[in-house]
Amino acid sequence: MAVIRLANPKRDARQVAAIYYPYVMNTPITFETNPPDGTEMQRRMKKVSEIYTSLVCEHETEIMGYSYGSKFRDRSAYDWIVETTVYVREAAHGLGIGKALYASLLECLKLQGFTSAYGVIALPNDPSVSLHEHFGFTKDYLMTNAGYRDGQWYDVGFWRLKLSDTSENTLPIIPVDELRSMNYFKNSVAFGEQFLKLS
Repeated sequence: MAVIRLANPKRDARQVAAIYYPYVMNTPITFETNPPDGTEMQRRMKKVSEIYTSLVCEHETEIMGYSYGSKFRDRSAYDWIVETTVYVREAAHGLGIGKALYASLLECLKLQGFTSAYGVIALPNDPSVSLHEHFGFTKDYLMTNAGYRDGQWYDVGFWRLKLSDTSENTLPIIPVDELRSMNYFKNSVAFGEQFLKLS
């Protein structure tokens, strides 16, 4: 049985690093050139999980994909904007995992109080564009020739989704640890399981 759950940095980091590895080595989409090992991935996951929702899709103890929110920019004025990311195990594409993880992630980020989510996409990347637009993200702006890797320049597009209305009385973002025990948050974590095509 496949489930979506909150990521556990210590337990999941090695498998998450293995999922990320081919994206770094075989594609330009991450702009990273040295794939992180399990130790470095654990450090990254722990840092993200202090504030943001970080999820994995697990099937019979195997991590099939992961998604997370992260800081969009360092200045505090940007605190209500979140950057979203999802990666799926290479052999598991077409099973609804990316869609399931993103559906759950967006529900959780809304509960945390974020007002906008941004997907930052190195182009061309039609599958990622399609995934974001499925959830209502719209192209906000384009940076042309923004990244150079392996002898080629790549554009970077920013897709935006409005998560909630903005107001002058915007409340502080709720760290994920303050929500994890709430039933409505647990329901949001599991929300995307409806899209999974795994038994």
